[in-house]
Amino acid sequence: MSMLTPPGMGGKYRITGSKYPRMRRNRGRRRIVLAVVASVVAVGLIGWGTLQLIDVFTGGSKATAASSRSGCAAKRPAPSAEPTAPKALPKPGQIKVNVFNATPRGGLAKDVAAELKKRGFAVGKVDNAPKEYDKKVKGAGILLGAKSATDSALPVLGTQLAGAESRTDARKGDEVDLILGAKFKDLAKKKDADKALAVLATPKPTPSPSNGQKDC
Repeated sequence: MSMLTPPGMGGKYRITGSKYPRMRRNRGRRRIVLAVVASVVAVGLIGWGTLQLIDVFTGGSKATAASSRSGCAAKRPAPSAEPTAPKALPKPGQIKVNVFNATPRGGLAKDVAAELKKRGFAVGKVDNAPKEYDKKVKGAGILLGAKSATDSALPVLGTQLAGAESRTDARKGDEVDLILGAKFKDLAKKKDADKALAVLATPKPTPSPSNGQKDC
């Protein structure tokens, strides 16, 4: 009996030879373990990569937005709270008004001219409207003057008649015309006209310069 045969065993259980038999490991179990480890590593890598991407996109966007807001705040000038003195407006007594009637109502120009005179305006010509305007003014009236009167005499006179249309022509003088139209009913009430004059003369805040830049 061979020395490799355990005691008490013989016959068909007898081991012959001078070397122990080689015991093979279960390859199926090893493969399962390796597969599980590989899966865990893969899941970990995927999770880590996802976190990195989220951090890049969210963190980068926040940083960019913060930088943009900071840049806009630095470029945008601080609003000015100081009012800007408007161009000095002429007093009613410094404005000479010619009153013309473009309606069929007789004596209208004379009555309006008298009321304007009471309110301190200097009155010039009082007559029927020239042919180019006679019976052709559909609104309440037209204020007509030189281009230089656009932001001076015309707006002051406009406080006396709501809804009047302002126009300019090639005249050189300082006189302005009030042409009464078909929808004219009456001049604005004096208290309302005085309020409008006060608002017109009130200094307005200076708008902040934008330098052509859009708001952030």
